[in-house]
Amino acid sequence: MPPAKKRTRSYDPARTRTAVLAQLAHVQDAVAALTPEQLASPTRLGTWTVRELVAHIGMAVTGIGRSLALPEPPKQDAVLLDWVFATAASSSAIDDFTRGLAATHPDLGAYLADSARELAEQLDSHPGTRLLDTNAGALPLADYLVTRAVELVVHTDDLNAALPGLDIPYDRQALAATTRLLADALAAKAPGGSTEVRIPPYAVVQCVEGPRHTRGTPPNVVETDPLTWIRLATGRTEWRDALAGAKVSASGERADLAGLLPLMS
Repeated sequence: MPPAKKRTRSYDPARTRTAVLAQLAHVQDAVAALTPEQLASPTRLGTWTVRELVAHIGMAVTGIGRSLALPEPPKQDAVLLDWVFATAASSSAIDDFTRGLAATHPDLGAYLADSARELAEQLDSHPGTRLLDTNAGALPLADYLVTRAVELVVHTDDLNAALPGLDIPYDRQALAATTRLLADALAAKAPGGSTEVRIPPYAVVQCVEGPRHTRGTPPNVVETDPLTWIRLATGRTEWRDALAGAKVSASGERADLAGLLPLMS
């Protein structure tokens, strides 16, 4: 795990809750209309079909309930950024669990509806300060809910890529939280002030060791849009492909981020 900065930006719990439930509702609406043929379609996630992908989205949402069912940790021992770097270590267990869910929940629409209802009830019943045992360590519920926004946005994009024309919308607040957390993760992975990464309208971070810029236009600048950034940070898009497709602009000798990406997978 890279040495993450322990300073993590704050996220408004009420806004995060609204964003997670809104993005989940967008996914529910889309899944309810999918045909068996669409559910059997391949995705860009290895051998997962759309069915497995939808099951995984449900798993991400019900993760809060599974954590709440465990004893509360005695103290917080992780920060939000730690979660970004902890996801890869759990990939094998996640794959097995996801396939099991897909096999045991033939009605995925009902599964997502139940998951959404249970999530809303859990958020009503527990304060944001309640500590959860997560794959990254003990985190407050309010912070862990930000990670659920990331899961929902990233996998909404996976669904849209698997089924062209589906066009599930992105909740603005969920997209903003995802963009910001992944941008902060880059700054934690490559601390420094020589390169400015701009992802309008949601985030600007400085990273990469080297001369720190103090005024005017930085000598090293990277700029891209939120969805391209999310795809780069999660390995859905390669740096060279984003550059070739003019999805990213990069100027300066320290503006090549290829060796730092992806941040999570």
